[in-house]
Amino acid sequence: MTTIPNSGKLYMLHCFKTSKKNKTKKMNFQKALLGLTILTLTNCINKAQHSTNEVKIVGEMKKVMLKGQLYGNINLDTIANKTNLYGLGPVEYLAGEIIIIDGKSYKSTVVSDKTMKIEETYDIKAPFFGYANISKWKEQFLPDSIQTIKQLEIYLDEVTKNLTRPYMFKMDGIVEQATIHIVNLPEGSKVSSPDEAHKGQVNYQVNNEQSELIGFFSTDHKAIFTHHDTYLHMHLMTNDRQKMGHLDEVLFKKGTVKLYLPTE
Repeated sequence: MTTIPNSGKLYMLHCFKTSKKNKTKKMNFQKALLGLTILTLTNCINKAQHSTNEVKIVGEMKKVMLKGQLYGNINLDTIANKTNLYGLGPVEYLAGEIIIIDGKSYKSTVVSDKTMKIEETYDIKAPFFGYANISKWKEQFLPDSIQTIKQLEIYLDEVTKNLTRPYMFKMDGIVEQATIHIVNLPEGSKVSSPDEAHKGQVNYQVNNEQSELIGFFSTDHKAIFTHHDTYLHMHLMTNDRQKMGHLDEVLFKKGTVKLYLPTE
């Protein structure tokens, strides 16, 4: 039997310890690398989920109004990131209106020419819809000189030249007078014009009520997400959640309305 000298044993023991140390270092490095990778991926996911203010538009108004494409192009349940979510649009087959306020989605439908039904739900489809995740807003009081939709449109165009367009905005305050509508197209109707698209529509009045508005502004989306004669598309909901619809006319109460614009 061959006997290994003590010096050889010591050398082998040194090699074993060195190898074990190297393996430990390698494992520690791999763990650190894995941890760094997970941290990076987590940061990327968080950044992706955080608001970018970018407005996403699905479908086109003109395809609904002129080509009769009334079916849903988006199921709101499929919007993955609902944190700080804002949005607006009609219900598929023009059977109601939709508004999303800070992650909560509401649908309004006609009950009668005096009453409506409001539901909080994401189980809705829309033929065209605009939405954005916005977590940071710049708040200001609306100037007293701005009381109507047209005045608001001109004002926003002037003060947001440096803001990425299109953008969504929100407002809250007392509405002295407003007309909102809910589309209510009779089932089975065919549509090839705006007049036909608004068949069955019901208008409602809002008077001296604290309300929230979600709006869309763009100079490049006429007939896509705004009507052909405006840069705005707005939905209004009263704070008591009893009325909600597309905003047609408004008179804001001076000194009570705040305007919120997304910060870059």
